[in-house]
Amino acid sequence: MRVVLLERINKLGQMGDIVDVRSGYARNFLLPFKKALRATKENISFFKKQKSILEAKNLENKKEAEGIKTKIDGKSFILIRSASDTGALYGSVSSKDINEIVSADGIEISKNQIKLEKPVKELGIYKISIILHSDISSEIFINVARSIEEAKLQEKGKELNNTDLLENVEEKALIKNMFEDETMAEKIGDQKQESGDSEILSDSKKQPLNGEASKNLSNNPTLEKEKISKDPN
Repeated sequence: MRVVLLERINKLGQMGDIVDVRSGYARNFLLPFKKALRATKENISFFKKQKSILEAKNLENKKEAEGIKTKIDGKSFILIRSASDTGALYGSVSSKDINEIVSADGIEISKNQIKLEKPVKELGIYKISIILHSDISSEIFINVARSIEEAKLQEKGKELNNTDLLENVEEKALIKNMFEDETMAEKIGDQKQESGDSEILSDSKKQPLNGEASKNLSNNPTLEKEKISKDPN
């Protein structure tokens, strides 16, 4: 189907462009949400007359989207669901479910703005993209858990993982800044890792002999004799 775009559409075109799209995409998304018109002679003429009004409306929509982004970007929402012991949900989480929980927090978006590649079918924390405008997108987190307590534990685990990663990155950056030679900085980092591995190996060598090793020692007459000869008593 040939349409004229009423606003910029990612990977499709700018406002006023006449493009060919699949009929299903036009009927299910572009036309009902007033993002495009059929590219008839009448509609093209209508667009040219309304272009300045459409551009002003687009700027207004963009400003509104920026305001929503400040409220929603990076925000976490808890979604309680029943699940098995393995974490598999009894059902799934859809765009509609996400839209309902976000709207319940006083933030108005439509389910068509939620970019969900596939339904969520397991417990966990998921990053979801929200398309607020053709030029503006936001990210939220959906914490799917069986209870509020479990959701808090999942969030705590996420924060701990992020903290460990940040500390590792900061430590490497500190070593790198101490040396102008990047090769030397890499060697220092490697030596630190090897030092940690050596400590672990050293500790393992200090462990007492197990039963089999003790048995071999007691069955060795040479070692036993040497032990007796060195005993002052």
